[in-house]
Amino acid sequence: MSTRGARYRPVVLCVLDGWGIAPDGPANAVTRAKTPRLRALRERYPHATLEASGRAVGLPDGIMGNSEVGHLTMGAGYVQYQELVRINDAIDDGSFFTNGALRAACAAARAHGTLHLMGLLSTGGVHADLRHLNALVELARREDVSKVAIHVFLDGRDMPPRSALELLPRVKGRIATIHGRYYAMDRDKRWERIERSYRAIVDADAPSVATAEDAVRACYARPDCRDELLEPRVVGAGAPIADRDAVIFFNFRPDRARQLTWALMQPDFTGFVRARVPRDLTFVSFTEYKVGLPNVLVAFMPQEVVPMAGILAEGGLTQFHTAETEKYAHVTYFFNGGREAPFAGEDRELVPSPKVATYDLRPEMSAAGVAAALVNAARSGKYDFAIVNLANPDMVGHTGDFAATVQAMETTDAAVGEIVDVTLGAGGCVIVTADHGNAEEMAFPDGGANTQHTTNPVPAIFVAKDAERWAMHDGELKDIAPTLLTLLGLPVPPRMTGHTLLEPRA
Repeated sequence: MSTRGARYRPVVLCVLDGWGIAPDGPANAVTRAKTPRLRALRERYPHATLEASGRAVGLPDGIMGNSEVGHLTMGAGYVQYQELVRINDAIDDGSFFTNGALRAACAAARAHGTLHLMGLLSTGGVHADLRHLNALVELARREDVSKVAIHVFLDGRDMPPRSALELLPRVKGRIATIHGRYYAMDRDKRWERIERSYRAIVDADAPSVATAEDAVRACYARPDCRDELLEPRVVGAGAPIADRDAVIFFNFRPDRARQLTWALMQPDFTGFVRARVPRDLTFVSFTEYKVGLPNVLVAFMPQEVVPMAGILAEGGLTQFHTAETEKYAHVTYFFNGGREAPFAGEDRELVPSPKVATYDLRPEMSAAGVAAALVNAARSGKYDFAIVNLANPDMVGHTGDFAATVQAMETTDAAVGEIVDVTLGAGGCVIVTADHGNAEEMAFPDGGANTQHTTNPVPAIFVAKDAERWAMHDGELKDIAPTLLTLLGLPVPPRMTGHTLLEPRA
């Protein structure tokens, strides 16, 4: 159907994941890549820069943005305090230590066995935070829990690739197992990775090391090993999860915590054969990893969000959401405000990500398939709005391979060209932007590889046949939804504190 007063159909939001703005230099894969289509768009069409980190996306000042908060903010049209800030505030005001779900886990462990704390060892603020782990250790002390075992997953993506040795001494408790996030936090149903972490945590079935530091040093002795790739190890005798134990998974970002949670808690789990399944666990997830997950308590329930996608559904408009596996949750669950199910009039297409160990081995990923999905949707004439995510700059950037990331940018450039050409031909418009930076800053000042996100701003380009009618001003990611609603001819609700990025030229 046609939108009320809309000039463009479809209106397309094209998110180039991990495409930030930084000065040109030998570590800037964005500027060093040959990207004729993107450069031509910037030269010809209105463009701006958007803040995509820190307070602009509900995180503490100076904390890099990420795909989750980026898409959540773009879809909501206002800044929500993210779980990192909510949990930090709870620690500061003391409510963390009276949280009902967390205290229930402590009570179960005190009565029946061991309290297991598992999650990402990081100060990157993306999936978990060391401060939260140590607050849990303090909570256990206050609740008189005598047996506490910590299962740490090393980062190396949202932090420097080899930073674990700086963090391990700051853990205020006994580490029972140590893993790279590559294994424990897979999100692409590579169950053989999750299985290795599961066996270490549940069965103490992994090579043993005397200390966690020993495991890290052995990894660093190999030039191709970094924190995220550390194979699961049992520290000392370990601490296998027993029947009636309690588990707190302290990752606050859901997407990479789900699979290990399913392996531990789903009775009908089929990802791999579990030699042993602990019974009668008290399991607490920091946030809601999946709606209705059985037998899982949630410490910090989600805040209610009414996203732009819901407004389109209420207005009877149609929409199309597509990405490859690595970013599919971001254009659906996160962009839709934490809602799993599609809205009325919303179609989705998942393009499988390639099954490779790391994406530097295939930097083109599935960009061609994602672009084709969007192109087909635009040509169909069925949709008023579409969102598409091209994952290459971020996912290849995380590998630290500069040459591969340059190739990823060039692949992305070609995909953007296809999307723009077909959308304009259909009478639509495109906003090209990003959710956070990454590929533009791939080395630290000392020359070491930088595989993490950045705090740099991101670009926004408005592409339309009559784009000269519009001026575009700088802003934040929260301004995306109001801009899209304006282009769709819909009013911007008062709860959206963002403002349209476009103004008619005088």
